[in-house]
Amino acid sequence: MILAEAGLQSAEWGTTVAGMERPVEVELPHKLGREEARRRIANNVHKLRDHLPGGAAQVESSWAGDQLNLDIVAMGQKIAALIDVEDTKVRCRVMLPGILALFAGPLEAALNRKGRDLLLEDKSKKG
Repeated sequence: MILAEAGLQSAEWGTTVAGMERPVEVELPHKLGREEARRRIANNVHKLRDHLPGGAAQVESSWAGDQLNLDIVAMGQKIAALIDVEDTKVRCRVMLPGILALFAGPLEAALNRKGRDLLLEDKSKKG
């Protein structure tokens, strides 16, 4: 990250982050191929609400090609997230506003743990 005029600039993602936001970026390698990884994410995105505190979270999702855009409202805060599905990895970026930036560490750990579980190869199909 480097400083930009209005916030932080991510060289890899090419976006500017406002001063009060904190990005969480996670790369999850996989061996599933793009289509299977995308299918698994699409089939499980509805479960996201169950993992958000407050119980009344709103999650809106939309696909643009192999990129899932998420708009989440939880605990009175709006959170934007992008999930890019590639052939050998999935890249997640979550923008945490204001006070929610304090949860960046636990969120990153949860994304790594849950994301890797979701993208594990299914050993039961191997003969």
